[in-house]
Formats: sequence, C-alpha cells, structure tokens
Amino acid sequence: MRPSRSEALAIAALTIAAISAAGTACSRRGRAEIAEAPAAVPVGVTRAIRMPLERRLTLSSELVPFQEIDVYAKESGYIQQLNVDYGSRVTKGQLLAVLEIPELQAQLEQDKAAIDNSSGRVTSAEKELSRVEAQHKVAHLQYDRLKNVADSKPGLVAQQEVDDWQGKDLALEAQVEASKSGMQSAQSELGASQAKLVHDQVLFNYSRITAPFAGVVTQRYANLGALMQAGTNSSTQAMALVKLAQDDVFRLVIPVPESEVPYIHLGDPVDVRIPAMNRTFPGKVARFSEDVRSDTRTMHTEVDVANTNRLLVEGMYAEATLRLDRKNAALVVPLQAIDHQGEASNVLVVSPANRIEQRPVTLGIQNAGFAEVLSGLTDGEQVVVSDRGALKSGEAVLPKNVDLMNYEGKG
Repeated sequence: MRPSRSEALAIAALTIAAISAAGTACSRRGRAEIAEAPAAVPVGVTRAIRMPLERRLTLSSELVPFQEIDVYAKESGYIQQLNVDYGSRVTKGQLLAVLEIPELQAQLEQDKAAIDNSSGRVTSAEKELSRVEAQHKVAHLQYDRLKNVADSKPGLVAQQEVDDWQGKDLALEAQVEASKSGMQSAQSELGASQAKLVHDQVLFNYSRITAPFAGVVTQRYANLGALMQAGTNSSTQAMALVKLAQDDVFRLVIPVPESEVPYIHLGDPVDVRIPAMNRTFPGKVARFSEDVRSDTRTMHTEVDVANTNRLLVEGMYAEATLRLDRKNAALVVPLQAIDHQGEASNVLVVSPANRIEQRPVTLGIQNAGFAEVLSGLTDGEQVVVSDRGALKSGEAVLPKNVDLMNYEGKG
C-alpha cells in the first residue's frame, strides 16, 4: 500500500532532519579532536658533523727579557770613561765603562820591578853555578888522575896529595849543589813575581767593564766620575753601573693548570697576542719545571718569543694561547646542544618522525664552542640547539635548521 502524498512528505522531512543532526554531531566531534591534538613546537636544530676540532688554553702574563742583570764593578775605582746610556744597544764584550784605579796601576809597576830584580838574581845564580861547576870539574879530574897513579904505582904520589885533591873535589861538589839550590830559589822567586804580576794585571783589567751579552741598557745608575765600589765586597752597599737586558728573545712565564700539564710538550707552538699592538707573534714552549706547585696547583712554564724586529718591549701584557689537543675529523655538536646532569651528558635528538628523543652521549675534546661526541650520536643526526627546557621525549616538533658554522668557537 503506497503512502499518501502527505505521509511521503513527512517521512522525507524526518530523514533530512536525521541526516542534519548526524552531520552536526560529526562536525562537533572533528572540531573536538582537532582542539585536543597539540600543535608541533618549532625548535632550532643542527646536524652532528665532522670537522677539525682543537682544544686551546689561553693564559696571560708579561714579557720579560731572556736575561737581565745589573752590571757591577769587580774592583773599586772612579768612572773615567762612560760609553753607554739609557737605550744603548751593545754587543757581547763591548766596552761599557773604564775605571781609574791608581793603586792597581802602582802595584803593577812594583810587580814589574820585582820581576826585574828576580830575573837579575836568577842570572847571577846561573853564573855562580857555572863557575862552581867548572872548578869542581877541574878538581875532580885532578883527583881522578892522582888516584889512578897512586893505585897503579904505589909510592910515586904521596897519599897526602891524593887526599887533598879528594877534599877539594868534595868541597866543590857541595858548592855545586848549593849553587843549584840558590838558582832554584831565585827561579822560584821570579815565578812568584811573575804570578803576582799576572794576578794584579787581571784585577787591573777589571777596570774595563764590558757587556757579558748582547742587549740593551734599560737603566743607568752611575755618572762620570762616580766612585764605584767593588761588587764582591759584601761589607759595602755596592752600586751597579747599568742594568742590561737581552731583548732579542723574550720569556713569557705562564702557570699551566694541573689538569692541562700532560698536554704540554717542549717545542709546542704558542700564539702570543699583544693587545696593546693588536698583533700576534709566534712562540714556542721552551722549558717547564716538570713539577706542580702545591699552593697554586700549576706548573711553571716558559714560552720563548723572538723579537727580531725589536717591536716587543719589556713588561708588555701578553696572552699566550697553547694548543693542547687536536683531531682532524671529530664528530661535533655545539655546546648549546648539550645538557649536563652530574657527570652524565645528553642531547635532544629529533627523530625522522620529528619526535624528541633524549640521548646520552660521551664527550671528548671541548673548546669554547664545540664538543666532540665519542658515542651516542651518528653523523648527520639532528640535535636541538634552541631552548630545551620545555621539551619532552616523544613530543612532536617542527625542526628548523640552524647553520652549525654560525656558532663561535670552531677549533
């Protein structure tokens, strides 16, 4: 039985109302689901890449001359000649000053006179020895002849005559020995006089004060005509003539922390920056004490800096940068990507599905901007470098690449 026209219209109206109600319900459920789904958080990321990484240590100090001494007089005297002043450059052995020492000059004259006297005594002793030896030779020959005749032809020569010549022979032999002793005494006296002359001449040579090494005069303490006291006399307040500094090479004394001591080696290159000049000079580790001071926990280390063009000046402030460790292809991430929790370190990695993953890592070399990752990451993985405090593992993110090379601190 077919429905009437009015019944058909009523059924259609009910159907449309039902479909409309169902559509409205579905729309509300979709909007609710969309409202409940969290939006992806934008984060800055960079990729772990391989590049050269170098760890450096920068320490500050002052330039000091390689050698610096006060030049004293060895003997007391008045400054007769002064050849240097502030800033004078001298070579090794160059004459700095001449002292007037009248006492030593007079002593040298006495020594020469004593040598002449001793030389005369030696000459006299030699002549006396020659004379006595000649007399002894004659007496000895005469005694030998008479004794031979007396032995071969008894009674031909009186025994008294033989005994007389024997006595003369022995007496003259004793005189020869005495003359030899006198000559040796005269020669010893001459040697002593000559040694005294050498000694006094050496002392007098100290009246000429010379430079022990090449350098520059940085201080002058005495003037022409001043009395210089002997620097070896501890009972007087001796005054130095000048201060001499060797400035073709400078020392830079730096305290290396205990933790970095194993990385210091002789000959290591050092970059020495002089802020006042805004220039960097090459240096090298020349020597170190090989012990750590108990009060500062540092090792005394010296860097030599060549001053070929005389640009550097004593006392200049310097910053020495030592290269401690280097790897040519280290897997690195910026320090901003690393979280430290006690001794453990971790990074936030963005997975291929753009989800946050917390990853523990083992670190190696670090410098001011980067850290080497020994384990926990592979080449090309994305790590978060933006604010990581609100991020959680598994959270959906929208990664935005940040150029790794824009971060400072590359080794």
